Amino acid sequence: MRERPESASARTDESREARFSRRGLLRTSLASAAGTLLPSAFDLNGARTMAQIAAPPLPEIPATYESFVERAKAAAAAPYRPAPEDLPQELAALNYDAYQRIVFRPEKTVTLGPRFSLQPFHRGFLQRKRVDIALQAGDGSSRRLDYDAALFDLGPALQGRTFPPSLGYAGFRLNFGFDAAKPGAQEEFLVFLGASYFRLRGKGQVYGLSARGVAVNTFGPGTEEFPDFTAFRILEPSENSEDITILALLDGPSLSGAYRFVVTPGDPAHIAVTASLHPRREIARLGLAPLTSMFLHGENGAGARGAEPFDDFRPQVHDSDGLVVETVGDRLWRPLVNGRKTTGISAFKTEPLQGFGLLQRDRRFSDYLDVQARHEDRPGLWVKPEAGSSAFASGAVQLFEIPSREEYTDNIVAAFVPTAKVVPGQSLDLTYGLTTVGAEPVALLPGTLARVVSTRVGSAERLRPTNPPSPQRRLYVIDFAGEGLPTDPNAQIDVALSASAGAFVDPFTERVAQTGGWRLYAEYRPPNPLPPGDVVLRARLSHAGRAITETWDAVA
Repeated sequence: MRERPESASARTDESREARFSRRGLLRTSLASAAGTLLPSAFDLNGARTMAQIAAPPLPEIPATYESFVERAKAAAAAPYRPAPEDLPQELAALNYDAYQRIVFRPEKTVTLGPRFSLQPFHRGFLQRKRVDIALQAGDGSSRRLDYDAALFDLGPALQGRTFPPSLGYAGFRLNFGFDAAKPGAQEEFLVFLGASYFRLRGKGQVYGLSARGVAVNTFGPGTEEFPDFTAFRILEPSENSEDITILALLDGPSLSGAYRFVVTPGDPAHIAVTASLHPRREIARLGLAPLTSMFLHGENGAGARGAEPFDDFRPQVHDSDGLVVETVGDRLWRPLVNGRKTTGISAFKTEPLQGFGLLQRDRRFSDYLDVQARHEDRPGLWVKPEAGSSAFASGAVQLFEIPSREEYTDNIVAAFVPTAKVVPGQSLDLTYGLTTVGAEPVALLPGTLARVVSTRVGSAERLRPTNPPSPQRRLYVIDFAGEGLPTDPNAQIDVALSASAGAFVDPFTERVAQTGGWRLYAEYRPPNPLPPGDVVLRARLSHAGRAITETWDAVA
């Protein structure tokens, strides 16, 4: 389980964090970064006068994606050499509060064309590793961003201290002027910080889930690894460009890789990802296009069998409430759950994969009642392979649900795991898109299939009492919404239901006039005794001989 890589912004959340004393719970290298809260709303007026960081040109001029691929191949052909532990002791010894007091000076922001800008992150506390960051101009000339203490207010613990240029930085954030008429009024929208993690938000959204470059042996077999982005080359955009390109090198014990991110901020925000991965050794489980999120509790109650309920004034707490997997002719929705005794692992076979994502479908404030966290404004992320990307041709989307009682820890992982064996000497080349998703419906999820918009579970004795009572009976109430649903309340709706153990009885559907959607009631009777693992439940509605809804897929 990984600590959530909070954005580069936590400024307006400080009072809340002080009240609830949550900052002492940070444990891993993906701690909150110092900065301004999400979405950053600092105004970079006067962008033309922002400071540039002077550095000598790099020997490789110009860098290209192809040259990064060659560097990754060369690295994979040699034994893995981890970065040296060279963080000065006084930075390594910083506690959370002292690290949070290190604040980038906005007037030192590095301009990247008229609408983009960059701010690096200081090393220290849990952000121990250095990444090489360089800017490449349109003429191919490059300059490395060497460390400069003048870029930061170091806070009282480090007041007056300085460090050599070789200290470097832990990562960076990018800002963008969403309003073309006010290019200097910029907001943060993308963060690269910690291992291969990065976070993206669309206009009007706040940060939530994270993406990763790759996942290696998540929950085995073998030891899980967290490869690092070790170097970034940021190609400065042209005068009228609304996208920016980032080249990156990745390295870890089992593989090296090269990445090209073509980033287009907006509503939605989009990243076109091209990657070339080069294994050093056989990898038992390689996760491609991995997503990492947080789910504490939601509308379906405790969710997992025997889970302890949450004593929380908020009806829901999560960054994502479900996984969507799209295959040829079908789309599946799996509501997330929490509270198992051990990690739940689910696999959804796809040949080929059309797309998958972790989404946040509940978009109203009343769903969460958390004024500061703004869960209703957190994005989903949709992964769509590009045509011809053979790495996604055969495999399964795997979902990992880690038991958690803490909302500041990511406990959900989803990734595509290819069927083909991953062995040294055989590279994997992949191209896919990453797009933020807000309120649905969206064109990104094509077709006329209605969406699952809520899953609620309760005792079947409430509406269908028996004598003597049978408390093990459960009533599932599933709501669907979408333009493809019949408007006639008397329409003949066919229900397909299945359970891997036990049985559904007496399903009933009705049109919900208040929403224009349809509701399915289905009583589930579990077997006695219950099987040791999850029971998989599925439901789908049809009308006039064709499916009209997603496939609802849940566990009991």
